[in-house]
Amino acid sequence: MLIGVPLETHAGETRVAVTPETAKKLIAQGHTVQVQAGAGVAASATDEAYRAVGAQVVDRTAALGADLVLKVRSPGDEECTLMKRGSALVGMLNPFDAAGLQRLADAGLTSFALEAAPRTTRAQSMDVLSSQANIAGYKAVMMAANRYQRLFPMLMTAAGTIKAARVVVLGVGVAGLQAIATAKRLGAVIEASDVRPSVKEQVESLGAKFIDVPYETAEEKEAAEGVGGYARPMPASWLDRQKVEVAKRVAQADVVISTALIPGRAAPVLITDTMVQAMKPGSVIVDMAAGKGPSGTDGNCPLTQAGQTVQVHGVTIIGETNIPALVAADSSSLYARNVLDFLKLVITKEGGLQVPMDDDIVAACLMTQDGQVRRKA
Repeated sequence: MLIGVPLETHAGETRVAVTPETAKKLIAQGHTVQVQAGAGVAASATDEAYRAVGAQVVDRTAALGADLVLKVRSPGDEECTLMKRGSALVGMLNPFDAAGLQRLADAGLTSFALEAAPRTTRAQSMDVLSSQANIAGYKAVMMAANRYQRLFPMLMTAAGTIKAARVVVLGVGVAGLQAIATAKRLGAVIEASDVRPSVKEQVESLGAKFIDVPYETAEEKEAAEGVGGYARPMPASWLDRQKVEVAKRVAQADVVISTALIPGRAAPVLITDTMVQAMKPGSVIVDMAAGKGPSGTDGNCPLTQAGQTVQVHGVTIIGETNIPALVAADSSSLYARNVLDFLKLVITKEGGLQVPMDDDIVAACLMTQDGQVRRKA
């Protein structure tokens, strides 16, 4: 099969969908891999590195005109016009972007969105959300440490003792757990909060303290269990009690890492204006939900500005919207392996495309086919 890897054109996107490592494996399987010139440069993968493993370095038209196009982000209008009707597309296509999916359907593409893969053991090796969130959790702490004008670890010096930084992590999914682990390695004292009681043991195993908010009704407990590995919206009664507990910890915190997202919905507000006002001057918030909040520019904090770092009430709020792209080489390496594993499900031994709808992963990831949007609402 002719596989194309175009340069990502989305603002700030530095990742690439195929690395020299995975290109070599695809070529060994008998495929022809065409990589657009410069596609991997921002991810530390040179054109020479692709040529060395047998890939062809081509122009944009050739890369997008392949039978199978591998991307990181969904193609725009101009990119869709360069893609062949009937060709296939694999990438992070945003399953909740109805207009974007319709654009892919109108272009006649058979498209697969990897974010839609079920959270099952079998799908773990192709779970792009987890692989990218892992890196984002690490980088969020490093960004906070860079902005925070004190040290993370406790230091005992001849000039006196420096206290360890207090870090609060809100939302303990993959990103949150990695943020806890990274902050711990840097010597911080950490507390973490999540609506799901099942993560308490994970938090404590990493050396952090879990901010416990008891459940008072069956409705609260049922919602807390989540669905498909994700949190569900919690009842207002529990959220009110959680806000009180979290507000106490945030007021004492030096750094807050906020990671709470609910797929297909606006990110919940966890850090209010009042809470930011109560924080110590010089504190840092990294809002990993930036750009996905109720207003479309905020995140878990209404003061967040997507794509910007701002100072409000003496607190630095980092609103980076694509943190994995700041660690492009490793993010691309993990993403490319996710893609490679997914391709095993949709490429036959003879090198043709197949769409086995009896496979739960393929069925979940299929977005468009035969000019129609196939995603189930």
